[in-house]
Amino acid sequence: MLTPEQQDLLARHVAAENAHRMEDTLATLHPDCVFEDMAMQRRWHGRDGARRYYEAWWRAFELQVRGRRRHVTTDGRLVAEASYVGRHVGEFFGLAASGRPIELELAVIIGFRDGLMEGERFYYDLLGLVRQLGAAPEALRLDDAVPA
Repeated sequence: MLTPEQQDLLARHVAAENAHRMEDTLATLHPDCVFEDMAMQRRWHGRDGARRYYEAWWRAFELQVRGRRRHVTTDGRLVAEASYVGRHVGEFFGLAASGRPIELELAVIIGFRDGLMEGERFYYDLLGLVRQLGAAPEALRLDDAVPA
């Protein structure tokens, strides 16, 4: 079970993320956070890395996070199912803006450290996202997803 402080932290994080308020979003993250995008097989380290990860997604998509189910593991990590719902409005790792709507189902694992989120590990269908954008998988330039 999440503590009331962790629940408040997550609510602040999601609200800031949905409003694309970068500094408020980063303030919920531990300075040594790690973002792992398992679909891209890339990691971003620290708040600067998290900033680059968010900027890539926020530049490319008008998105809202919609939570679904949550489970807390025995070691205190949160496993959540969620959706990104929005529209492709900017370049995304080599894919020009299509204007198309997207709905991306994902699972995220979040740990906590010193009263902040220690990072996020994302699992989602990258090929399915590329198809929603009307692009060929080979057009995706994951080399541009340089981790921090």
